[in-house]
Amino acid sequence: MAKLILLVVVLAAVVCCSTAVGGMVGGRTKVKDVKSNEEVQGLGKYSVEQYNRQKKKSNGGDLSFEAVLEAEKQVVSGIKYYLKISAATRDGVPKTFDAVVVVKPWAHSKELLNFNPSSATK
Repeated sequence: MAKLILLVVVLAAVVCCSTAVGGMVGGRTKVKDVKSNEEVQGLGKYSVEQYNRQKKKSNGGDLSFEAVLEAEKQVVSGIKYYLKISAATRDGVPKTFDAVVVVKPWAHSKELLNFNPSSATK
């Protein structure tokens, strides 16, 4: 019985420590220093480029990347990034978009899953 109680206490401590350090396993965590994070800014630029490639097929997609404004990441089969991106239209009008990108470092791959105009600010 004492071993069972000790096991429960140890497991509870591990869960508490993991949520205090990096958030819940599988949960989203906010990326700090987004504006100076080269990887996140690169993913934002990649997202706009992929969107433009997809839309050029239907005579659209002339966005110009400006910056990633906010980012969250989630550990899945790889790392899923949720990005809030500022991009300018061909007329120079800045707009905000939400993008989702999955990066699989071991496979040297990244994929744009979603890119849409941003809804109201959270």
